[in-house]
Amino acid sequence: MSPVPAGWSVWPAPAKLNLFLHVLGRRPDGYHDLQTVFQLLDWGDTLRLRLRNDGRVQRVGEVTYGVPESGDLVIRAARLLLSETNSDQGVDISVEKRIPLGGGFGGGSSDAATVLVALNRLCQASLSEDRLAALGWELGADVPVFVRGRNAWAEGVGDRLTPMDLPMAAYLIVDSGVSVPTAELFQVPELTRDAAPATISGFISGAVRGNAFEPVLRRRHPAVETVLQALSQLGEACLTGTGGGCFVRFADRGSAEAAMRALPPGWNAWVAMAASRSPLLDALETFRV
Repeated sequence: MSPVPAGWSVWPAPAKLNLFLHVLGRRPDGYHDLQTVFQLLDWGDTLRLRLRNDGRVQRVGEVTYGVPESGDLVIRAARLLLSETNSDQGVDISVEKRIPLGGGFGGGSSDAATVLVALNRLCQASLSEDRLAALGWELGADVPVFVRGRNAWAEGVGDRLTPMDLPMAAYLIVDSGVSVPTAELFQVPELTRDAAPATISGFISGAVRGNAFEPVLRRRHPAVETVLQALSQLGEACLTGTGGGCFVRFADRGSAEAAMRALPPGWNAWVAMAASRSPLLDALETFRV
């Protein structure tokens, strides 16, 4: 790794997979009750932060992911944390983007969580994990799991998290290139919204699987159908989240890499390992202000 320039600190923002995703029903507030399992990965984006003394919050460097600064979750997260702590400091933020946008890998949510957690440490604000998770919830339903940094069984709208120990695995991941706004997907009439409640024991036994959005995306987006068909020749092909990201689980990296070599040339594919906990927690333990 290149030396870190003076004043900057470097922080990981890991991707995630949804190992299954069911929609149980629509709530009175218009949101939907879900059940899912979040698997964190050892791969993701990298953020660099540098405190400022003028109160400004800004992105610096090349921005490759096409999100305007005003709507970028990393900017919103930084402003929220600084406001919560009544800080008069500011921060420069540089994002090295690897996680595809809209693929269901949680990139924006993870980036936001990393800003909350890292800036809390940099500013020596000492907000608790619970408070940081609550702030994360204001930014998005997936942010709290990245703040807490543990694989988890999730219920409600993703806000009720039960930490889980998941077996080590390697994942062959393919980005189909399809990105559909989550709110739009939740409105499609053919979405199954009445799945029977699942249990953790059912998931562990293998009885609980599937993604409620997979049939919708298969029908509406041929690229997703093509990728899932190809991956099904290599193992159990799955969809993550509400995007076009697809994956197959393997017992080890070598098997996953061998399967990747069987994919058509030019596909946006890679191999990532399951993480027993977020690399962000490891970074916190070794960082000294």
